[in-house]
Formats: sequence, C-alpha cells, structure tokens
Amino acid sequence: MMSACSDILFADMIARTPISTPLNEWLIQALDFSGMSQSALAERLDAVVSKKVDRSTINKMTLGKRAISAEELLRIAEITGFDVPGDTPSTPTIAIAGKVGAGAQVPVFDAYAKGAGPQVECPPGLSPRGVVAVEVKGDSMEPVYSAGDLLFYTRDSHEGVPSEALGRRCVCEDETGMGWVKVLREGREDGTFDLHSFNDTSPTMYGVRLKWASPVRLHWPAELARKI
Repeated sequence: MMSACSDILFADMIARTPISTPLNEWLIQALDFSGMSQSALAERLDAVVSKKVDRSTINKMTLGKRAISAEELLRIAEITGFDVPGDTPSTPTIAIAGKVGAGAQVPVFDAYAKGAGPQVECPPGLSPRGVVAVEVKGDSMEPVYSAGDLLFYTRDSHEGVPSEALGRRCVCEDETGMGWVKVLREGREDGTFDLHSFNDTSPTMYGVRLKWASPVRLHWPAELARKI
C-alpha cells in the first residue's frame, strides 16, 4: 500500500499532469528509458502494489486497454526512474559526435566518449539511451541522406563490425580515423569491407579496414533537427 507521504507526493504530481498525456504512451516511454522488459516490470510492480500484476497486465496498459491506477503510476515511475508526466517535462537530448563523410573525407570526433559537445533534441519515438548522432557531409548518399542531415546510431563500448551491419546503411570509422556513412558489404580479403554509396558521385570504396561500424537507427532531416 502507498504511504501517506506517497499519497501527498502523487497528488502533487497528478495535479501537474496534463490531461492530454496518454498514460499508455508514458508507460512505453518509461520502459524504453529504463531498458526493462514488460515481464521484468510486471515482476517488480507486482511486489509493491495491492493488485495482481503480470506481463499481460503491462501489455494491456501499453495498448491502452487497461487503466493505470494512481498507485501503479507512482510505483512504475520509481521502478523505471522515468518521471511522472508534468507541465514542463524536460526534453531529452542526444550528443552530436561530429560529422561523417558521404563522399567527403571527414575525421571522426567522438563526443560520446567525452560526454560533451553539441546536443540535439531527441526525436519522438527514439530512446536517448546509448544513442549518438552525426551530421552528414557530402552528397554521395543523395537522395536518401543530404548534407546537414543527422543520423542516429548506437555506439557500443567495444570496437569491431557486428554481423548485423552487413548490407545495411552504417556509420563507421576506418583505420585512418575517417568517418563515413555507407552501405557495408564484405570485402574480398578477410577483415575488409566494401563501402557503397547511393549514387555515382562517389565510387565504391573497396577493401577498407574498419575500426567499428554501427547501423543507422534513425535519419533526421536537417530542417527538423533542433540543436541546443
């Protein structure tokens, strides 16, 4: 059961919650923010609320088919670390790591490792956890990616090229320190890759050795980006 203190805290929070905020969308964002599965949240929530909660309950909540009680809302916020929606929610941001070449040679500047650098507002529907952005320079990926567009990707702590990157549009860094956005394919020699463009302005780069590569998760046109 909730304590009297929790009741007061929740009353203050709910008073600041816009009626237009759909709680099922808030729950989806909370799960995404925390990285928890529906099953994991259900197990932890079931231990601290009065009503029985299982994975199907959480699933129905995310679909808007089952209401989220005041007690459950507060406990979910505590478990996930995601704030109860209010009047002035803070807008999450993502670091811009630098620029990548779409035809142009661009040295990689990895602001993510430093935890600093320019920021851009996180696009709707994308979790900012572990995600960074780069700005496109050059025109070899036209008409899909244009100069100034932002590409969002997840940069793991380890180096290397994961198997899921092959055949996909990726942000990558070659062994000379140049950053690229290209379609990756295996090269003829072990440990090499062919980097393909979307048009004929820049020829395919054959036999490139890469430090790392990461598939593009989201493309955000320059005119939509809100830099901070």
